[in-house]
Amino acid sequence: MLTWDRGTWVVEPGDPSLAEGLPGVMWDPRTRCHRAPAWRYAELSALLGCSGVDTHADRRPGPELRTYQQRALDAWNGAGRRGVVVLPTGGGKTRTAVAAIARSGLSALCVVPTRVLVEPWRRALLDGGLPDVGQLADGVKDLRRVTVATTAAARIHGPRLGARFALLVVDEAHHHAGRDETLELYAAPYRLGLTATPPEEPEQVARLRQLVGDVVARVTVDELAGTFLAPYELVRRGVDLPPDEAAAYAAEVAAFRSAYRSWWASAVDRSWTSFMRDAVRTKTGRAALADWRRSRQRVAWFEAKDTVLAEVLAAHSRDRVLVFTRDNAVAYAIARRHLLAPLTCDIGRAERDAVLTRFASGELRALVSARVLNEGVDVPAAQVAVLTGGSQGSREYIQRIGRVLRPHEGKKALVVELVTRGTHEVDQVERHRRQLAAG
Repeated sequence: MLTWDRGTWVVEPGDPSLAEGLPGVMWDPRTRCHRAPAWRYAELSALLGCSGVDTHADRRPGPELRTYQQRALDAWNGAGRRGVVVLPTGGGKTRTAVAAIARSGLSALCVVPTRVLVEPWRRALLDGGLPDVGQLADGVKDLRRVTVATTAAARIHGPRLGARFALLVVDEAHHHAGRDETLELYAAPYRLGLTATPPEEPEQVARLRQLVGDVVARVTVDELAGTFLAPYELVRRGVDLPPDEAAAYAAEVAAFRSAYRSWWASAVDRSWTSFMRDAVRTKTGRAALADWRRSRQRVAWFEAKDTVLAEVLAAHSRDRVLVFTRDNAVAYAIARRHLLAPLTCDIGRAERDAVLTRFASGELRALVSARVLNEGVDVPAAQVAVLTGGSQGSREYIQRIGRVLRPHEGKKALVVELVTRGTHEVDQVERHRRQLAAG
């Protein structure tokens, strides 16, 4: 027997001696009973032959799907309704999820990373034929059979609501591949993760597999460009550091590499995360990290890049342009120099929404942002993306290109990459382009 109690399952098997051999079950001396984490429900219910979550189905047709979306949904169903679907930005992740909810007929909690995404998800669910959609965000506690919640709200209310939903839909699922515990608080035996950029680190891959499932379907940008996404062109503009800056960069990189090689020779876990953790514990390690950060900052923005950006903005003065930077400091510098509207984490929701509305209407022709536009913002009117370089990883690279790939009548997207010759940016761009083609 399984009984929900404040975020965990009280486990009472027919034979008490079997309890501690069950997955995740431990003895709780405070209440003198056996307990298991919420997310272990699927295994426990199968082993014990009992249930604690209502899996009643109220099936509906849901929205029509494109061929690749239907294949993704079929793959998810074939995997026991557990798994991650990887689709590029603009590829219809939300629509695929709405179809999964409607056709399965299960009660569902849709977990989204930010408040900005709550209303678009509610609208998509209602448009997809779900008759009644609740909300758990922005102070609203309206629980329905299908409910949209922010990650923060889902975490807060998990102990109370963890056994209420049979299906957990996780938007931007890569956010949950780290230490976030939100998904552990829910018993939902069926889970659908959505992302354009799945994690690559082995630990994060394993974490997402445990809490959501394996990647069951993957579609790349190049598979959809020109058909379901806008066709696009990648243009690389090479620039050179001034001689004194190039010499300083080379010295910083050499110092960092020397320390990194020394650490690598004796490290057991040779991940970047492990290096960062170990480096901050020693004077040599901290100096190496400082050199690494300075080298990245040195190429993030300088006069030659600014000159090329000015040329791009002049050439595309009639187009809608998004400029992506390494950090807010560079974003504000560009905004001042070129009189562009900045969108950063410092800007409130109302002002951000107003800026995006003016951009969509054409009143504003260009925006500059560090990370606010990376995900969760729909800007189909954008035609040109300028990636100024610095230190974005493959995930940011794919997200940023995705901002200009949403289809729009007569649109051909242009992505301009500013690359500093003779630096890590050259290899970085090549690696990112391979990642773009691979998904």
